[in-house]
Amino acid sequence: MRAAVFTSASEPLALREIERPRPGAGEVGLRIARTGICGSDLHVKEGGNPAFAGVVFGHEFAGVITELGEGVEGWRVGERVVSLPIHHCGQCEACRQDKIGLCEQIVFTGYSHDHCGGFAEYNVVPTHSLHRVPEGVSFDAAAMVEPLSVSRRAVSRTPIGKDSVVLVIGTGPIGAGVVQFARIAGARTVIVSEMVPERRELALAVGADAVVDPGAGPLLDQILEVAGRRPDVIFECVGVPGVIQQAIEVAAYEATIMVVGVCFDKDHLYPNMAVKRELTLGFSNCYTHDDFAGVLKAMASGALDPSAMHTGTVGLDELPAAFEALIATKSGCKTLVDPSGGAL
Repeated sequence: MRAAVFTSASEPLALREIERPRPGAGEVGLRIARTGICGSDLHVKEGGNPAFAGVVFGHEFAGVITELGEGVEGWRVGERVVSLPIHHCGQCEACRQDKIGLCEQIVFTGYSHDHCGGFAEYNVVPTHSLHRVPEGVSFDAAAMVEPLSVSRRAVSRTPIGKDSVVLVIGTGPIGAGVVQFARIAGARTVIVSEMVPERRELALAVGADAVVDPGAGPLLDQILEVAGRRPDVIFECVGVPGVIQQAIEVAAYEATIMVVGVCFDKDHLYPNMAVKRELTLGFSNCYTHDDFAGVLKAMASGALDPSAMHTGTVGLDELPAAFEALIATKSGCKTLVDPSGGAL
């Protein structure tokens, strides 16, 4: 089968013919219909760790079952599915509590030589990771279930109510999803703070009531002008040092700050300011089966429409160049890959 393979930071993904994986016991084979390009994929390639040489990226994918492994029941060839890209140990404290996304030995599809990702024509996944794609939900939408599940989980861990003023800092794919789930949760006002004009437009397209530019003046002044008061719930969806402190400075008394952005650098904040306002600071990571099911249900009902997040679609032949362009520009929201060549 054809796949786009990582070789090094200095070279584009390599299009190669590799062996098609076949499902074992308890697994199904998939033909991949769409795969999302994630910022994590870009970061791993930029890092250039030689341990990833030969790995096929792509953990946000949807496809069609083509084969059933030994002992598989309850699934049929031809069904449209998505899969949690998580391989967990089943033994650690997190797994025993059914928090598989927090597994101490977690391995993600697309970041392992043993678990090929979705930048390929075919893949194999265990049946315990599968969810059916409802009728009427497109493959384009289904390929965004994984990042939207991150957003859903973050929102579910906050006390958003009908009178809540919500601030979302950053409108990449996760922030855009948070805006939509904050709306679904019933927030009174959803404000997005975003420096990039293109992403401010995206925020409005996915349901934000207002957008502000943190570079255009004091953030708190802009929030007060829109909502008349400080935000009760704040989502940090950037992952850059200093943003948590920014959230602390604009938060209402007893507000909740949920950190979703992944920061790999040391950060600095002033706890006393948070103590004086009795803020709750939380962190959200990954997702559960309930989140995947909840995203699919919201899509099927029409409550969630991620189409505005879809920047464009490329085939495998176009993927290496598109990948390099995204590394260089970080533009758009969600670029999808169609490894089927338009067949699905």
